Amino acid sequence: MVNSLQTRLKVAQSLTAIALLAGLALSLQGCVGVVVGGAVVGSMAATDRRTLGAQTEDKEIALKVNTRMHDTIGDIAHIDVTSYNRKVLLTGEVRDQQMKDTAERETRAVQGVQGVMNELEITEKSSLGSRSSDALITSKVEANLIGEKNLNSSAFKVVTERGTVYLLGRVTENEGKIAASLTSEISGVMKVVKMFEYISEDELKSMTAAEGARS
Repeated sequence: MVNSLQTRLKVAQSLTAIALLAGLALSLQGCVGVVVGGAVVGSMAATDRRTLGAQTEDKEIALKVNTRMHDTIGDIAHIDVTSYNRKVLLTGEVRDQQMKDTAERETRAVQGVQGVMNELEITEKSSLGSRSSDALITSKVEANLIGEKNLNSSAFKVVTERGTVYLLGRVTENEGKIAASLTSEISGVMKVVKMFEYISEDELKSMTAAEGARS
């Protein structure tokens, strides 16, 4: 237990620095952002439960959707685009319902998109401070997932917007419950939204066996 807590603390310290850099990047890249992969999970692509083809397509989809957001909506909104297993999560803030609908329509028009989870809020754009806080929360969630021995952290993608944490991934129901519970205990988390693609325990065993055979 002590070792697990020490691991989480060490990882959290490293990820905090990453979060601060992420907040700075947000201030430099404009108001329409794109979330593709991550500094932590990106290096673990080999253990990602998506196929390599899906991982590649997700990056392409996110870039294409981000381009459409820039061309059709511009910087009057703050929209983050996350593609996971060809399903796109839209988070951020838009001016009105029409803009929210436009964002979803443009996303669905991108080739390869199999579903859209439109979580855009109709409100003022979030501040840099709010986005930096979100980045810090994400880093803490990732640290907890890494420190939990019963989870494969690379099977999860974490997105935080205005204190709401969205959890994505191909996981079992038990893994999803553990991850959601760990996340809900983190300071600053207002709400946890599970957007998992559930797999069976047998599927997990098959994936684990295949992964072991490759290594």
